[in-house]
Amino acid sequence: MQRRYINCDPEICTGCQLCEFACSAAKKGELNIELSRIKLVRVKSDLMMSLACRFCEDAPCIAACPREALSWDEEQGIIVLNRVRCTGCGWCLEACDFGAITIDPSTKSALICDLCIDQKEPHCVRVCPKEALKLTAFEVTGQKARLRAMK
Repeated sequence: MQRRYINCDPEICTGCQLCEFACSAAKKGELNIELSRIKLVRVKSDLMMSLACRFCEDAPCIAACPREALSWDEEQGIIVLNRVRCTGCGWCLEACDFGAITIDPSTKSALICDLCIDQKEPHCVRVCPKEALKLTAFEVTGQKARLRAMK
């Protein structure tokens, strides 16, 4: 399976947080941004963007987990969490270079994006009013970066 991730165009993102609310509603049944697997971050004083798991090839979160609660699902192309093994120690959170993992305050277990794999499109992508979020393949991102560099 081709590795994909949710990509946000910070030039388009308004910081409305609808992606966070859609994620928490879909995954936890409530409108609570603390339970969202996508996070709004301030890149600059006037620039916001949403960030979710990048599904790193050599995922440091997987390597950091002392309980082996995170693993690759090669078929789906995502990192999956074994909630039974997860103790909420936060090592995965510390290891993530993007800050894309959080801890659920009530269950004390990690929250990581699964691309809403049971849906055609992630909820956050579907609700973005400005279409700033796209489900993107790593290969496409690499090709676009090479083209920009050549120009």
